[in-house]
Amino acid sequence: MKKNIIKLLSLLLAAAMILCVFAGCSDGKTEATDPKTSDNAPADTKTQADTQAETEEAAAPSGEPIKIGVLVADVSGEEALGFRSYYENYIAKNYNVSFVYTEQLEDAAAEKSAIEKFAAQGCQAILSFSSADRATQLDTCIQNKLYYAVASGMLDDAQFETYKTSEYFVGQIGPSMDTEYEAGFAMGKYFADKGVKTVAMYGAFIPNPMHVYRAAGVLAGLGMTYGGASEKDAIVGQIFADQGVDLSKVGANGVELVGYFQGFGDTTFDELYGLLGQNPDAFLSVGMATTFFTDALNGAGVEFSDIDSFTSANGKAMTEGKLVYLAGKYSSSIGPIFAALVNAVNGHPVRDAEGNALSISQDYLVATDAASFDKYSTADQGESPIFSKDVLDTVIGDSVSYDSFVALVTEDRG
Repeated sequence: MKKNIIKLLSLLLAAAMILCVFAGCSDGKTEATDPKTSDNAPADTKTQADTQAETEEAAAPSGEPIKIGVLVADVSGEEALGFRSYYENYIAKNYNVSFVYTEQLEDAAAEKSAIEKFAAQGCQAILSFSSADRATQLDTCIQNKLYYAVASGMLDDAQFETYKTSEYFVGQIGPSMDTEYEAGFAMGKYFADKGVKTVAMYGAFIPNPMHVYRAAGVLAGLGMTYGGASEKDAIVGQIFADQGVDLSKVGANGVELVGYFQGFGDTTFDELYGLLGQNPDAFLSVGMATTFFTDALNGAGVEFSDIDSFTSANGKAMTEGKLVYLAGKYSSSIGPIFAALVNAVNGHPVRDAEGNALSISQDYLVATDAASFDKYSTADQGESPIFSKDVLDTVIGDSVSYDSFVALVTEDRG
């Protein structure tokens, strides 16, 4: 019995010694793998409160990205693809933001439905590249408390006046209607100065306002009248009323318009080839020709022009084909409106002195040869586009002025 007691006491003593070792009794120090010293800091420099704070910080979420719904009317054009690549492959990689795109939108009902779907998906803002009915778009965004911005375009004057003070209307940065007219005028004048005698014209998607103003500018730049009028507003008003260009109303002055068509459908190429059969000196387009007709125009050997964007396909058409004039947007030109939208979502909307939303006109860049095309195209490629993160960061924050946006957008990029 006595031997058993002695044996039991020996076992208890051994167990106590083992516990002491694991508790650090042997030398008063903790192991290097203790969580408090895993960053190699001395154990006695960290309190329990420090450790708790670090644990809470590590567990804190990094923040949900701003979710932006994007309305698009064109999903396959060169300009549309360039814009999408900039947002998804550059902006989304450099900012805490995600983009959700629609399929091709063809009417106001589709636009409204898309916005409501975006709201249900948790989007906080809408960027619109679709223009079937921007008033309805804005009304739907306001109803759903979504911030809204026009990307690469403008509302008409009456619409802007209606919505300019709305909390949810962030603004618009892009060519104004005056800028659209001037772009068309410069293109028409370019060919008139070249001495062309006959031209064919594609009106794209009139009554889209930007195409109406461009078409009016082309006619004036060629030295033509429309319905006897030579002034911008008078020509524009008639084209809106006619829902296109009526050849019987075109007054020639040294240059003859031998044919005109617009839209895109089953008979479009029949119309195109019918015009090319008249052997015009040039084919002038107010949009989308580089998307639809480049191969046909190159094959026919007819010089052509467009108002589109600086993409690789358009560069190839200028260096190897018959594209001789491009008034273009560069893909990162939509950077500033993204910055304005981020500011609004973060609670720092940028307003002018009267409290109105942003409204800044953005000019086109013009290329008439491979060298001028490459100058603009190369500058906007890769990881350092024209509107790079470093540039956009100058107008993202809680104390950004309206004037700083104007200065950024209107700076000469040529």
